[in-house]
Amino acid sequence: MLKLLDKISPTECPKLLHRVVDGLCGRNQPKRLEYGETWSLLEWGELISSLTYFFRVAVGRKCSDQEIKELLGDLESAHSGAVLQCVHARQEEIRQALVDRTYRICSTQLDDFNWQLKLALSSDKLSSLNTPLLNLSLDLTEDGIQKAVNIEMNKEELNTLITTLEAANKVVLQMK
Repeated sequence: MLKLLDKISPTECPKLLHRVVDGLCGRNQPKRLEYGETWSLLEWGELISSLTYFFRVAVGRKCSDQEIKELLGDLESAHSGAVLQCVHARQEEIRQALVDRTYRICSTQLDDFNWQLKLALSSDKLSSLNTPLLNLSLDLTEDGIQKAVNIEMNKEELNTLITTLEAANKVVLQMK
């Protein structure tokens, strides 16, 4: 659907692209009234959603110039150059908008944690248990409200938690 960009002049293209990025970043997006003679209502909706998706993918995946050109397909060179320039100029702003959008999914923050290691020697069902247990206390803030969460884990559950946290750390490091 990016081929629809070819309907606009190369001089007007950058203005439209930057306004689409503005919309992606939470500011004023382009109005259909300004481009009503160029695209039909259906074409306009497809163009805006395609451009928004394109900017999210290009910046979110940290696409190289070559990958961006491949994503643009057979778009005229003047228009593809404008798209590439817009991605370069607004890359950090788009990335921050994507991070903010992801943050809004879950706004819980970890304020503090504490842990204790215990050894369960026996239970009401077994006289000899000898199982190490970890008590993890998390102090969380969600929408300005503080709450405490206490978790008791055995060795296998702790290993699963550590593996998950290591994977999350790798993703965070890749985003930097």
